[in-house]
Amino acid sequence: MSSRILIIDFGSQFTQLIARRVREARVYSEIHPPSRTVEWIREWKPTGIILSGGPNSVYGDNVPLADRAIFDIAPVLGICYGMQLIAHIEGGQVIRTDRREYGRAEMKVLEPKGLFAGFSTKEPVTAWMSHGDHIEKPPKGYRVTAESNGNPISAFRHETRPIFGVQFHPEVAHTPRGGEVISNFLFGVCKAEPTWTAGAFIEEEITRVRKMVGKSRVICGLSGGVDSSVAAALVHRAVGEQLTCIFVDTGLLRLHEREQVERTFRAHLGIKLITIDAEERFLSALAGVEDPEKKRTAIGHTFIDVFEDAAAQVGDDVDFLVQGTLYPDVIESFSPRGGPSVTIKTHHNVGGLKPDMKFKLIEPLRELFKDEVRNVGRELGLPEEMVARHPFPGPGLAIRILSDVTKEKLDLLRAADALYLEEIREAGLYDEIWQAFAVLLPVRSVGVMGDERTYDYVLGLRAVTSTDGMTADWYPFPPAVLAGISNRIINQVKGINRVVYDVSSKPPATIEWE
Repeated sequence: MSSRILIIDFGSQFTQLIARRVREARVYSEIHPPSRTVEWIREWKPTGIILSGGPNSVYGDNVPLADRAIFDIAPVLGICYGMQLIAHIEGGQVIRTDRREYGRAEMKVLEPKGLFAGFSTKEPVTAWMSHGDHIEKPPKGYRVTAESNGNPISAFRHETRPIFGVQFHPEVAHTPRGGEVISNFLFGVCKAEPTWTAGAFIEEEITRVRKMVGKSRVICGLSGGVDSSVAAALVHRAVGEQLTCIFVDTGLLRLHEREQVERTFRAHLGIKLITIDAEERFLSALAGVEDPEKKRTAIGHTFIDVFEDAAAQVGDDVDFLVQGTLYPDVIESFSPRGGPSVTIKTHHNVGGLKPDMKFKLIEPLRELFKDEVRNVGRELGLPEEMVARHPFPGPGLAIRILSDVTKEKLDLLRAADALYLEEIREAGLYDEIWQAFAVLLPVRSVGVMGDERTYDYVLGLRAVTSTDGMTADWYPFPPAVLAGISNRIINQVKGINRVVYDVSSKPPATIEWE
């Protein structure tokens, strides 16, 4: 069995970064809540276990803890709260004092081996700290391996067992040598093998999908986005002619979306494709609906209704529906405390699946982050123009119209959005941006065009940089580029007379407006 690292999430804002750093080292990792039992962990057979940071104090009431028995399953690395948890479980002393550490700190390595193999005891190491509590006294049998001015116990290890703790965050970019610390744990301590690659994933997933599907027929809903396209290509590699892709033209798509999808999947990939023109059905379902969740539900239910009609054309033996669920969607479905699950954002994929849906789901990408999906797509031979596309929500432009959805508003937004993306490409900025799109606001403003007074829509522009969409910063356009985009939209899209730019980061804002 391939190496794999279990990450137990105690609520840190950086937990997903831990998973990404492990995967970047080509070792598979998964994030799970602290409610996982010791028996479940044993059956999962981790090569190593990482305990994440978190906002709680280990000595508080009703805080997530861990069973001491996990130390007997695999090597353990505790980060921040995870280190304090190790100390607490093993009989050390964790307290809160005025000696808090937030931000960059200079740390001295005391023992250049284990996690710090390759480090020097003479040169200070920059590390990112984020903690109020600290370990006053390490447990019996533990050695201090690093210290800082604000914290004399910045790292420790057990003298004989593979248990390690660091008070800093090696997973963040602000800890320059953090990648080395994680690699030392993976390869020096856990003896993991770097076998997690796009090619290896494809082969494993092909085997799994073939076993699941057998001789049944499969349908896949194509949206034109990266996720559904890669999912379709992967399942097609597994089951060939048993797959039929259904592209539903909802009327909520970007400009020329239908033509591009048909060209790519029919001409380039040779995948069976049925196109359904369902614009009227979707507009009818959305008539007068303004609430974003109700929009998603209406679109999701209509989508499945259209699918079931289309599946009847494929045959009676269609049992499976392919969906492009990604790993961030899965992670967001559980609470770090192991309590009631939070709701997965329903704008992912088709959104709002009907509870009585007759299809069984195939989600071949549910273990992957977005950049990993792109790499799998390239490995499968998808064209770069499709693999590198910015994310696009399953419900389409409906959730980028912040009012009721009409054909007139859709055409207006479609034209403006196309001009926006065209200008970004012409400026050579498309690949620097994670996602860019336009939003039609439920606001009209006064303007002057020529000698005439206008009273038209306000258009919001959004562009963000990100790695996987979990956090994002707004993109700092050169002023000349932003001015050019605004001028072109206002001059060429009749019905819009004002353009604004969104400079909010995630968090606290989300990337999409609805």
